[in-house]
Amino acid sequence: MKLSLYIARRYLLAKKSKNAINVISAISVAGVTVGTMALIIVLSVFNGLEEMVKSIFGTFDPDLEIRINKGKVFTPDSTTISYLNAIEGIDTYSFILEENALLRYGEKQYIATVKGVEDDYSSITGLDSVMWNGKFILRSEEGREYAVVGMGVANNLGIGLTFLTPLNIYVPRRTGKVSNVNISNSFIRKYLFPSGIFSVEQEFDSRYIFIPLNMMRDLLEYDNEITAIEIKTDPDTGIEIIQQQVSLLFGNDYTVKNKYQQQEMFYKVMKSERLAIFFILSFILLIASFNIIGSLTMLIIEKEKDIAILRSLGANNSLIKKIFIIEGWLISVSGAVAGLILGGVVCWLQMRFGLVKLQGESLILDAYPVAVKLIDFIIVSATVLLIGFWAAWYPVRYMSKRYLS
Repeated sequence: MKLSLYIARRYLLAKKSKNAINVISAISVAGVTVGTMALIIVLSVFNGLEEMVKSIFGTFDPDLEIRINKGKVFTPDSTTISYLNAIEGIDTYSFILEENALLRYGEKQYIATVKGVEDDYSSITGLDSVMWNGKFILRSEEGREYAVVGMGVANNLGIGLTFLTPLNIYVPRRTGKVSNVNISNSFIRKYLFPSGIFSVEQEFDSRYIFIPLNMMRDLLEYDNEITAIEIKTDPDTGIEIIQQQVSLLFGNDYTVKNKYQQQEMFYKVMKSERLAIFFILSFILLIASFNIIGSLTMLIIEKEKDIAILRSLGANNSLIKKIFIIEGWLISVSGAVAGLILGGVVCWLQMRFGLVKLQGESLILDAYPVAVKLIDFIIVSATVLLIGFWAAWYPVRYMSKRYLS
């Protein structure tokens, strides 16, 4: 192995009699370098985007969410809730009641999802840390009720924290008959002042407002019904164990979802996109490796006399094949190492200085997020070396039938 590696390294570095072989070898190394660098950069950007999305959803979504399978609302059983309190690893929970409603602020109207939550709801999620204006307060010390609205809702309605104009919420009456004479009697109206405006992500900001749970029950004419229970867990306790215990407690009539399952479709799409991009770039890398096939083919033809000399000195066919296979593999290794280094440097520059900016205005970040992971370097290295081995093995196998027969 040492002899074949030594000769292959000499062939790689030595000047060939035909300059075209040197050019093709250089192009081969450059192609593998660019392909490897592109794989590292793209995978790191996907890692950054995934972490950004997780932080966004982590701010809004609870650790666990319990919903009934059939129907929209349910009445929590006191015995079940007492057992829920006893499950180790559950820090706190909140009852949720939500419904679409018509909002009116001044002369402007807007339809949004009104989410009735308990007063300490900010301890379930991180919404109090993403307040754009005001504070996450649903009830004052004097008992006055407030609303916390998303920035998108506030922009559409022109809401300001002036405490001069109330926010009116209209919900169709769930009981009783609809009056064709006086439409206003067909709706239940509540009003309150906004205490804060949150900004998480455009989809959430333009959809949700939060109000106290008891006011939401009055709007929907419910007594104790809720649509969900949102749970915050202890980060030191495994979420899978807690989820399993909660699922067993509530039974098959309820669904218990973690953060990933609440946004399962989105995460699956992201992973599918990441996998598709990886295969596309790997295919491009495979095409670029055809240069290695051409380079090795020309090298074998040029070294026909050397092959004869090596055979006369006692070298067998296996040793000669190893020399040229290692020669082709060294091209891939050189390109892979250079690509990994350059890809890592580009990712570091993006993380450090944010060279490539996101288009448009964003309140979350202004440059493409990047997260470098060791597993990506391992996977990319293995992929490049596997493609490089095939690109070296194929021409050696084909040309050996002619020159080693």
